[in-house]
Amino acid sequence: MKPKSARKPEATVRAIYRKLSRAWGRQHWWPAGTPFEVIVGAILTQNTSWTNVERAMVNLRAAGVLNVQGIRELPLPELEALVRPSGYFRQKAQRLKNFVAFLDARYGGSLEQMFATPTEQLRAELLTQNGVGPETADSILLYAGGHEILVVDAYTRRILERHLTVSAGAKYDEIRSLIERALQREQPVDSHRPGPQERPRAHAASAMSTAQRSPRAQVYNEMHGLLVQLGKHYCLKQQPRCEVCPLGSMLPISIEQSETSPKIRKRSPR
Repeated sequence: MKPKSARKPEATVRAIYRKLSRAWGRQHWWPAGTPFEVIVGAILTQNTSWTNVERAMVNLRAAGVLNVQGIRELPLPELEALVRPSGYFRQKAQRLKNFVAFLDARYGGSLEQMFATPTEQLRAELLTQNGVGPETADSILLYAGGHEILVVDAYTRRILERHLTVSAGAKYDEIRSLIERALQREQPVDSHRPGPQERPRAHAASAMSTAQRSPRAQVYNEMHGLLVQLGKHYCLKQQPRCEVCPLGSMLPISIEQSETSPKIRKRSPR
């Protein structure tokens, strides 16, 4: 048997998905009622916590403007005030306006028409919008549009680096392609088997988290949600909780805790 550190990257990714999905089940991410709510959340969540985004979403929903027409017609200063809890509120309010202007100009204001566009073409168009990077574009494609594309975030990179699956300098699309290749034949796992370890609290089911999508899109959806949970609760940036992590037995490295930051070194093959 090969030592864990010699496992191929694709095999490590598959093992992570299988272990977490069977242990924790569906994560019901993205929590939203409509595709447009997902888009708004994807823009607002940049450089802030989801808790802050939820406060802004509550404001938009209470004002009756959490829809394309609402954002289109609302004066910019009023929109800024509503999204203020999400931080960088002037930039984000303008980006919401910009997205609606793009939707109107390119697709006549129709999200259905936009999401009917081939994935790579639509991704390229989204990336031309100011403030929309790969993670935001892919979140819109996967979670709002059901496109078969994997979202990569800081949690994803951190976890795979610590499992020696990607290098520290790996580019976004390199990581995305690796995970997509690894999971292309996997199937969604809906249930979990209760064990001695308590699983992180998942979001409640929502219209978008339970929306019909292809099996592959569902797998990508769950993989991202599972990695977010792992990164938030176990694979912390400082002082990772490897000793209780559900992937602890897979880790090909040892992490020595210090008061400032973890020190990571290769574990000798056994």
